[in-house]
Amino acid sequence: MKRLAYYVLCSSIWLALAGCSSSGSGGRYHVADDHSPDSPPELDALVEPTPRYEPKSRQGNKSYKVRGIRYQVMNSAEGFADEGTASWYGAKFHGHLTSNGEIYDMYSLSAAHKTLPLPTYVRVTNLANDRSVIVRVNDRGPFHGDRIIDLSYAAAYKLDMLKSGTANVKIEAITPGKDPVVTINPDPNPTYFVQVLATKDPEKANLLAKRLSDQFDVESTTFENNGLHKLRLGPLADIDSAQALLDKIRATAYPNAFLIHPN
Repeated sequence: MKRLAYYVLCSSIWLALAGCSSSGSGGRYHVADDHSPDSPPELDALVEPTPRYEPKSRQGNKSYKVRGIRYQVMNSAEGFADEGTASWYGAKFHGHLTSNGEIYDMYSLSAAHKTLPLPTYVRVTNLANDRSVIVRVNDRGPFHGDRIIDLSYAAAYKLDMLKSGTANVKIEAITPGKDPVVTINPDPNPTYFVQVLATKDPEKANLLAKRLSDQFDVESTTFENNGLHKLRLGPLADIDSAQALLDKIRATAYPNAFLIHPN
C-alpha cells in the first residue's frame, strides 16, 4: 500500500507540473533547464507510429486543474484539428512518467496535449516548411502561453524545429480504420531494424550484440559513427515483426531502443 501511495503521489505531482518546451522560461518545472541529448542517435530513419485502436489509458483521462485552470478531457478525438504554436521537451524528462503512466522516451515520436484523449494519434505539420510527422499523444501539456502541443525531441527533429524551439503547426487527429494514413513514396521492400544502444565502448557493443542475437534469434550489427559504437538487431521484413522485437527489447534492460527504417 505504501508503494501504491507513492506512485499515485508521483503521478499526481507529474500531472500538476507538466508543461511545455525546451526554449523560453516557465513551463515544465523550469524549461530553461531542459536540453537536447549529449549524444543524439541518427533520427532520419525513425519509423512513425502506425495509428491503431487503443483503449483509453487508465490514467490521464479525467478533468484536471493546473495553475488554477481546469481542463476537460475530450470524449473523442474524431475530427479534431487545430493550428497554433508547438514546442518540444527533451533530455530533462527522458525516463520520467508521462501523464498516462508510461515512460517518456525523447527518441520516440510522441507528444503532450492538454485535452485530447490519451492515447491519440495526430499528424503534426510544420506550416513553415510543410514537414509532417505522426505522433502518439500520451502526455499532458503544454501549459505555457498559447502553445497547443508539446512534441518529443525526435518529433521536433522530424519537423526541423529543434533550433527555433517552437513552430507554427497544424495538428489533425487520426481515427484508426477511418482516416487514411498517407505514406509518401512507400518502399516496395521495407526493411526495419531495432537500434538498441550507442556506446563509446566497442567491446560492450560487440558482446551485447552476440548475446541479444542468440537470445532473440535475430541478426545483429555493430558499427562506429562519430565515436559511438551502435548496435542494431535485424533486418526484419515487416513492421509487425519489428514492433514485436522492439517490445521485447524494451521490456528487458533497454527501454530506449527504437525502430529505424534506413532504406
